[in-house]
Amino acid sequence: MSDFVQSLHEVFERLGRIQTRRMFGGHGVWHEGRMIALVAKDTLYLKSDAGSAEHFDRLNLPPFTYVRQGKEMPMSYRLAPADLFEDREEAARWGRLAYEAALRSGQPPKPPKKKAAAKKAPAKKSPAKKAPVKTKKASPR
Repeated sequence: MSDFVQSLHEVFERLGRIQTRRMFGGHGVWHEGRMIALVAKDTLYLKSDAGSAEHFDRLNLPPFTYVRQGKEMPMSYRLAPADLFEDREEAARWGRLAYEAALRSGQPPKPPKKKAAAKKAPAKKSPAKKAPVKTKKASPR
């Protein structure tokens, strides 16, 4: 995990607990089971929708786009304002906007992925040792 992604836990500390997870060559950022942001090439994009678009538009913050079959495909994530990295209250405000957009999206919350329990390798069985055959010694006569 990059230092940038790791730093987001501190950036959003006033929003509350976040989780980050690798996905699609970047990272997803979750809060209370909802994906509120994505990170691509150490750039943060926040979840947006029609209800929050004006906040992003006012600052000319573009959407995250990717290229598919030669066409640019915009997603419902917009570039995060730079101020959010310097001001924890501002980060919490933008984080709440992103969380509210995620709630409005209608997607059910995703339960956190449980880390796979380490499977124990089966114990190697060594071949059973044969007990030595006991022979009776002939008694001297």
